[in-house]
Amino acid sequence: MLIRREHLAGIQAGAIRRAFRCWRRPTVKAGGTLKTAVGVVAIDAVVKIRRKDLTAEDARLAGYPSLDELLAELRGREGTLYRVDLRFGGADPRLALREKARLAKDELAEVIRRLERMDARSRSGPWTRRVLRLLRDHPGVRAADLARKLKRETPAFKRDVRKLKELGLTVSLETGYRLSPRGKSVLKALG
Repeated sequence: MLIRREHLAGIQAGAIRRAFRCWRRPTVKAGGTLKTAVGVVAIDAVVKIRRKDLTAEDARLAGYPSLDELLAELRGREGTLYRVDLRFGGADPRLALREKARLAKDELAEVIRRLERMDARSRSGPWTRRVLRLLRDHPGVRAADLARKLKRETPAFKRDVRKLKELGLTVSLETGYRLSPRGKSVLKALG
């Protein structure tokens, strides 16, 4: 579920507590979370709703000045309408994780095991070290240019970088990526 930057700020501030989406089937579920640019967004409920049942209060809680503006936003969208009750769930845990440059032996061993599992499951062969080295050597370079260096499709390359980000090894920049202090430590340990 994508959330606009201005809505994320409203969620973080507690002013926005609801979103509306048209889906064939929901992409989030109650009790789940989303990692976003402002931190974790907690999903409290996902409920089918009819457009005619929307209220001005729904619009306000979703960050729209009026019901008409919310309806205009939804106009032309296909699928079943869902109300998503959400709230700010706190800071992104990856932020603290990625700044941790010194890893305990068991923690480092676990990260390396996870990287090895990613490599073993990959249809295209081992990739984690190549991508970590590439990001170390080319910080701030566009993903499409980095993918081209590896002779890979950009969407697949971005998915792999997100996997590394989940481990706290990379940082997304306005353009491109860089290794986090944790990522530098892990890459050094990998040799």
